[in-house]
Amino acid sequence: MTDTISDYLTRVRNAISANHRIVEIPASNLKKEITKILFEKGYILNYKFEENEKKQGTIKIALKYNSTNKLSAIRTLDRVSKPGLRKYAGVDTMPKVLNGLGIAIISTSKGVMTDKEAKKLNVGGEVLCYIS
Repeated sequence: MTDTISDYLTRVRNAISANHRIVEIPASNLKKEITKILFEKGYILNYKFEENEKKQGTIKIALKYNSTNKLSAIRTLDRVSKPGLRKYAGVDTMPKVLNGLGIAIISTSKGVMTDKEAKKLNVGGEVLCYIS
């Protein structure tokens, strides 16, 4: 496994397309931060970090669906910066996802945050993914 973030996004995307309620993902510190952002922004119902005796454990994510039409709160998950081609954005070139309706997750020197938080703190960084 070379790109763990792509694996994370693919597992969530596959769970949504199969209408699963819970998805289990191997944990890392970066994946934990992305999960926290998804929860804060209302894209997932809940999450739980489980520690194992081996490595860093797992992340259990409860996916969020609309009760009337059974559509997921997450419409798209797109990986932007890949291991073969990293994408960086400064404060002035920060991407807007769906004209501000979606979020871009940015890895900055001050931690992992959304595009709006990075603009407030006046920092740029690596654009990890777009979520809408």
